[in-house]
Amino acid sequence: MGSARWIAGLLGWAAFGPLGAIVGYVLGSLLDFSIDAVKQLGGGSFSEPGGNRGYSATEQRNSFMVSLLVLSSAVIKADGRTRQEELDYVREFIRRNFGEGAVSEAMQMLDGFNRQNVNIYSVGQQISVYMNYSQRLQLYHYLAQIAAADGDFSKAEKSVLEAIAGAIGITSSDASSVIAMFYKDSDSAYAVLEISPSATDDEVKAAYRRMAMKNHPDKVSTLGPEVQKAAEEKFRKIQEAYETIKKERGMN
Repeated sequence: MGSARWIAGLLGWAAFGPLGAIVGYVLGSLLDFSIDAVKQLGGGSFSEPGGNRGYSATEQRNSFMVSLLVLSSAVIKADGRTRQEELDYVREFIRRNFGEGAVSEAMQMLDGFNRQNVNIYSVGQQISVYMNYSQRLQLYHYLAQIAAADGDFSKAEKSVLEAIAGAIGITSSDASSVIAMFYKDSDSAYAVLEISPSATDDEVKAAYRRMAMKNHPDKVSTLGPEVQKAAEEKFRKIQEAYETIKKERGMN
């Protein structure tokens, strides 16, 4: 995919809201693109918010990507340091999903976002409107993976992730579940299943079934095979948490 068309695709989704303002500003400062020029390159992929038409699979992947780039900057900056491992994680995701040709432009955009003070609440509100819950939950899982990429999931990163959860409309229980997959303590396995250690064996089994259904990889299939593969990893962590609890309790 050519870089101009890839950038146009991102702006095509984000143009009419906080994300569009941020992306447009960064592109203007880094790449000297204007909104009008990008529209011409993109071939009419823009749509007004509140429109009734559904988004294509490509547009959904674009929305996922631009949301990831913008919110990644908030996570990366949370502890006051920019770690190479976190940047490498984002770079590899872009390479797998959009190809080698998109990496340079995307990383320049991320660098631009890192120089901005992103309002996660206004951005999150737009994300909540245009992405369904399963896609937002998978986006949130990616952000937690970024925080864990350097092997030091800090309390500051955890606090930012909790704020992002509220901004994009992720429930506190789902947010705690995702965070517990990477931010470990003695009750992490229970937190992954969204239950407390006092839960009965039957409640543990019911929680596992509920989480397995809610986080099934098929729910994000429109975002492409790489995102679905990441969802399968999240699904395995739910299974691992369940197996950990079963082993501790001697459950069948």
